[in-house]
Amino acid sequence: MSPGVLVAGIGNIFLSDDGFGVEVANRLASEAMPSGVRVADFGIRGVHLAYELLDGYDRLVLVDAVAMGEAPGTLAVIQPAAAGAPGPDGDTPVVDAHSMSPDVVLATLSRLGGSVEEIYIVGCEPANLDEGIGLSPSVASAVGAAVELCRQLADGPVQAGILDETHQVQPVVGMTQTLEKGTRK
Repeated sequence: MSPGVLVAGIGNIFLSDDGFGVEVANRLASEAMPSGVRVADFGIRGVHLAYELLDGYDRLVLVDAVAMGEAPGTLAVIQPAAAGAPGPDGDTPVVDAHSMSPDVVLATLSRLGGSVEEIYIVGCEPANLDEGIGLSPSVASAVGAAVELCRQLADGPVQAGILDETHQVQPVVGMTQTLEKGTRK
């Protein structure tokens, strides 16, 4: 039997808003989740996450701070390009045991022979990635909506796009993300 859905909070809590994914995962972990849904804070442990995914999850929901060129605190649901595929510069991401960028994790999973059928990223535009503990006010205010988005994604697919002020996902043409560059493709 497949483990189902993994909701993975990623990021570095010592770099201000980069701790967004960790905060969302911690909030979700304190709530009851449907059977078959695992929520975990992976922090900066990218290789650990790649090995966890080898257990055969059907859906992966990564929660992370993602530069998208939007206002700080803006949430988006992103469907990344195929795992392990070369980026726009033609390079496949290099594995780094301490890197937590989604493209590196997915490339590592692919190199290990694993795959995940459905991958979503709940991304939040950061305001501050300087050294420091704690989220900026605009990013902290997005945590509740991100928790709800993760719950929706645990239940089934959600269309990629940007969340509007009513917390509805508005489709954006071409919302495939070039993850390491933080620009829409």
